[in-house]
Amino acid sequence: MGRCCDLHAHTTASDGDLSPVELVAHAVELGLGALGVTDHDTVGGLDEAISAAADAGLPLAPGVEISAEFSPGTMHVLGYFVDHRHTGLLEALEELRGGRDVRNKKIIARLQDLDLDITYDEVLAVAGEETVGRPHFARVMVEKGFVSGRQEAFDRYLAKGAPAYFDRLRLGPEESVRLIREARGLPVLAHPQQLGVSDEELESIVKSLIPVGLAGVEAYYTSHSPEQTAFYLSLAEKYGLLVTGGSDYHGPNRPDIQLGSGAGDLDVPVELFDRLHEAAVSN
Repeated sequence: MGRCCDLHAHTTASDGDLSPVELVAHAVELGLGALGVTDHDTVGGLDEAISAAADAGLPLAPGVEISAEFSPGTMHVLGYFVDHRHTGLLEALEELRGGRDVRNKKIIARLQDLDLDITYDEVLAVAGEETVGRPHFARVMVEKGFVSGRQEAFDRYLAKGAPAYFDRLRLGPEESVRLIREARGLPVLAHPQQLGVSDEELESIVKSLIPVGLAGVEAYYTSHSPEQTAFYLSLAEKYGLLVTGGSDYHGPNRPDIQLGSGAGDLDVPVELFDRLHEAAVSN
């Protein structure tokens, strides 16, 4: 087993570029000690990932990443070792994906209002079997020459606050944590810096979610500074929370983020997977 792991990665079941089998194979190729598959608002790739990981002898944390309602930034809650056949979880995730569809059609209408000749059929064609998300809109915009790259597409049109950004149906933070607990999973606050709040406000949020079942904090993450990581580790220690970490890998179309190493210096100890797995067994 390798000494490092990556507990935050996406597949074609949501907005990643690699299938679950390909993602597992890539993790094995890199010598990772464990992998977490955490697609956005879907567990559709987990059966395939679980089977591929078992065949490869790769320890796997099957999971999901739920987008929670939050302002001023964004909040995502990772759910590890969920029962991915749990009826309540599947129904809630289906409703959330339906909200994505409504949002996507609003994005198309706004882009057309902005004189960008893009159709939803073109976006669907790019997405293929994947859940349609903003990266697919960006890809079409690049292919049609409206922007020079994915980052420009987000900066000018698709990022939060940009002209073609629309929010979608989301669960509240407490609802997200409870849903994961109901599916017998371990809820972990993903990339805390993206909440856009002060350290004091973040600590208050963490404290408020512990009584409803928050189990951990993603302290190690691609864009966390050493100071941020140290603070998140101190929060976890103070409140007895699990620590996780990952690259938020989406595949080769985002070459700045690599599986296992993130932007180049990410190093998530495999012991974090071991502790997560132990907690899941006793959950």
